[in-house]
Amino acid sequence: MANTKSALKRIRMSEKRRERNTSYNSRVKTMLKKAEQTVASGKADPAAITAAISTLDKAAVKGIIHKNNAARRKSRLMKKVNAAAK
Repeated sequence: MANTKSALKRIRMSEKRRERNTSYNSRVKTMLKKAEQTVASGKADPAAITAAISTLDKAAVKGIIHKNNAARRKSRLMKKVNAAAK
């Protein structure tokens, strides 16, 4: 256990951040899953795809995921969308 006041504060801060980041990561996964399900069903919903991309961008801006991670996931999603469109 931490001894100093600053170390105790750091523990509290990191716990808050961990909870916030967990909820954001969950939201990202959910949005991606919904978008991929609409693509797999044959009728790609543009709103779901836009929401997934927007959520990825927001997570990247907030530093929850790396910007390259967000770019890679968007690229994979769009690759699926374009393959289904053909």
